[in-house]
Amino acid sequence: MAETTKVKSWIYTTAGYPTTLELKTTNIPALPAPNHILVKIHSTSINPVDIQLMNVPFFSLPGLWHEKHLARDFAGVVLATGEGVETWRKGDEVCGFINDFGGKAGGLTEVASLDLGNTCLIRKPAALGWGEAASLPLVWLTARTSVAKVEGGLVGTGNKVVVLGGSSAVGMYTIRLAKRRGWTVLSTCSHRNVDFVKGLGADEVVDYTSGPNAVVDAVRIFKADAIIDNVGGMETIGLAKHYVTIVGDKTSRSSMGGSALYLTHPRMVLRYYLGAWGYGPKYECIVLDAKKEYLEGVNDLKSEDVIVDSTFSFDQTKEAFERLNTGRCRGKVVIEIEK
Repeated sequence: MAETTKVKSWIYTTAGYPTTLELKTTNIPALPAPNHILVKIHSTSINPVDIQLMNVPFFSLPGLWHEKHLARDFAGVVLATGEGVETWRKGDEVCGFINDFGGKAGGLTEVASLDLGNTCLIRKPAALGWGEAASLPLVWLTARTSVAKVEGGLVGTGNKVVVLGGSSAVGMYTIRLAKRRGWTVLSTCSHRNVDFVKGLGADEVVDYTSGPNAVVDAVRIFKADAIIDNVGGMETIGLAKHYVTIVGDKTSRSSMGGSALYLTHPRMVLRYYLGAWGYGPKYECIVLDAKKEYLEGVNDLKSEDVIVDSTFSFDQTKEAFERLNTGRCRGKVVIEIEK
């Protein structure tokens, strides 16, 4: 039997946030398996999907009562490498995204054993701190994937794009990537975030609290080529030639969204095929594409470009999730495992 090392990790077992979240001692291999690395985690960041995963009902089935790790983003230092690993060496400072939502690995631990087959890994940008680097992978990859989905089909005058949810952690980087491409951007947010979203580069900003039809009316007048939706719902579907959503039709923050909703929302499937066959606007509900070349785009960012909402210590993880669950975060919630 392979030797293991004990580390502290935040895990969950059965469904039901917040009661299922607990700090426990877990085991990791003392020596990494082939194509694996051990990483001492300095910082991680949490996302709404972490809460949604803790609420997945079937995790309460007896056969699924096993420890599941949280947090897909991380920044840290390589401690050891397994057989077949050539790119990375002990001491390398890295950051990345763990493309595993089954809970086998996560960033909320002192040391993570990572399978390079499902980890999007890059060297930590020298210009960024640990927390800043850990805040980026999931949201940057999601924003970059959304932009890639629409950029080939922008054929209208001025290349106009609507970014719904411009103050969200994904929305703010979607705006940045859109402006890099010279697109004209209309974005939405609440009244308190209007100046913030303008500062990100949005050409027009709509306060969705200003009236029941404020967003729909503004998008119609804007005449967008594409809409990138980071909030969910259906009110602007059909108002552009191409509609890309990372959420889908759901409106509840606590439940899972994204392309998994194709299984439970037939109208989303119908929209997708009608658009693909040319009988209406193109519609796609997507998940991020964990390409290393996409993530390496963060190397162009400066510290002032990265928006961190708040930072908590490892022992304050429950408080960090409480902050995330308010739905009022501007940027990412970061947890420091080691300063």
